[in-house]
Amino acid sequence: MKKIAITGACGHMGRVIAGIISERADCEVCAGIDKAGESYDGFPIVRSVFDLTEKPDVIIDFSHPSALPDLLNYCKMNSVPIVIGTTGYSDEEKSQITASAAQIPVFFTFNMSLGINLLAELARKAAQILGGQFDIEIVEKHHNRKKDAPSGTAIMLAEAINEELGNSKRYIYDRHAVRRPREADEIGMHSVRGGTIVGEHDIIFAGHDEVITLSHSAQSREVFAVGAVNAAVFLAGKPAGLYTMNELISEK
Repeated sequence: MKKIAITGACGHMGRVIAGIISERADCEVCAGIDKAGESYDGFPIVRSVFDLTEKPDVIIDFSHPSALPDLLNYCKMNSVPIVIGTTGYSDEEKSQITASAAQIPVFFTFNMSLGINLLAELARKAAQILGGQFDIEIVEKHHNRKKDAPSGTAIMLAEAINEELGNSKRYIYDRHAVRRPREADEIGMHSVRGGTIVGEHDIIFAGHDEVITLSHSAQSREVFAVGAVNAAVFLAGKPAGLYTMNELISEK
């Protein structure tokens, strides 16, 4: 039975994750960490990770980038694996995550959904076949409360495509500010914010007289919670290193 602590436990995703864990027999929530300090679901909530009274087997983080330094410090001091599901990190913060993986097991991906990670692999294959013959645009849609744009998932998809193309592409985020025809080395990235859209991603390959679109639509946040819990159970007991959904999928 793996003991899991949830950072951001009082937020919507934290509550969904707690609900998913409560239905499983291989793990349980031992504590929540949240500045709100609310209590629910029969486990203690502390305001700081350093206030934990019991060492968890793994931490799942769906909080805010500002929580990263304390989380990484606690995990390194106590040899605790961490699953990071928070988005909106700066390049410097991503470097801190990568550096910490030399000391502890870190599961880090921009999207915990199995479907999105399959979409990334399909996009790689499409880029490999279509090469420089098709223009590539990515459109992502999320709810009106999402702060970062483009989404971390859109960036993950763009990087998967760009890696397949030898990192020859550059990202264009605002065509309104660029008054010129589209150039061949661009990947356009576009963000839509509205209503309660959980998450939609379209990858458009536009060629001469034909368009291929790869799409994924999340109907609820539960798909991300399920992926995060699977990642936590997978990560507990692993050696130090940076893990992604690829390692989890390959073990199945």
